[in-house]
Amino acid sequence: MELLKKRIQQDGVAVGSSVLKVDSFLNHQIDVTLFNEMGKEFQRRFAGEPITKILTVEESGIAVACIAAQYFQNVPVVFAKKQEASNLSKDVYASNVFSFTKNKNYTIRVDCKYLQAGDYVLILDDFLANGNAALGLIDLVEQAGGKVAGIGIVIEKGFQSGRKLLEEKGYRVESLAIVQQIQDGKVILA
Repeated sequence: MELLKKRIQQDGVAVGSSVLKVDSFLNHQIDVTLFNEMGKEFQRRFAGEPITKILTVEESGIAVACIAAQYFQNVPVVFAKKQEASNLSKDVYASNVFSFTKNKNYTIRVDCKYLQAGDYVLILDDFLANGNAALGLIDLVEQAGGKVAGIGIVIEKGFQSGRKLLEEKGYRVESLAIVQQIQDGKVILA
């Protein structure tokens, strides 16, 4: 997606050889016009799938999923929570996920009433690195007896193992931009 690639080149900040900061338009401040175009692109790429739910994980995935959901017909967004909360049912699907960004383990949870057998779920997230968040979300869908329609990613770190791991397990991965390498303060896109 050229618009996203231009924005990464223009405003993305490389930190070391593995971190790309895109907080000025993706995961702190949100460029709604860009998000609308990304939502249209996710719908175009998954148009042939009978999607019944869009699933993401808090926090940064929520905005991506909500904007994209506008372009899918009557499809609700469900997000996995990272923290236990008093208002969260005790009847949940749960999965452990290691966050590359925070270097920390989380238990993600979805109330059982929001994912069910027969759901055909599109997973959307802001980044794909090693695939841990996607695997956790896949686990939640499978616990519910649903099926994964595919995995849509805004920015993939192509130099890490996430895509390979997910594709080896038979999942379709669609990334809007792929970072091939981060070197000497420069972001090299595929």
